[in-house]
Amino acid sequence: MTKRTKLLLGGLVVAAALGYLIAGGIREAAVYYITPSELQAQGAAAADRAFRLGGRVVPGSVAWEPQTLQLTFRLTDGQQEIAVRHTGSPPDLFKEGAGAIVEGKVTTGNLFVAHTILAKHSEEYQPPPPGQVPAKERYRTLPPPPEGRR
Repeated sequence: MTKRTKLLLGGLVVAAALGYLIAGGIREAAVYYITPSELQAQGAAAADRAFRLGGRVVPGSVAWEPQTLQLTFRLTDGQQEIAVRHTGSPPDLFKEGAGAIVEGKVTTGNLFVAHTILAKHSEEYQPPPPGQVPAKERYRTLPPPPEGRR
């Protein structure tokens, strides 16, 4: 084998390894989730399988037990609803009527047991109400330090 052939073969192996790592990274970074309707359509086949489930938190369905850190609520896609149970504190953006993605497993009793909650924020910009100063104006400048403290 000539030096040129070895170099070409080595370059080919490195390019193939790089392509494999890039393709795997893209698959890992992709965030897919199913809706409650899609989960219901799978029926008993979905039991004990890991999923990401996305939808809106049904208003009035959130129950929080601070002593046990047990959070229960319902997610909907507008057609179907599914009960979700999570142990732990909910994220700051989690609230009724807001979007959420939960990661976990569905049980045979049609209960989704989540180990992670990803709260989604609204994509709609709403200006501050009349008379309220926008945050960027409130914190734009700080008062000068008192004399002798520079």
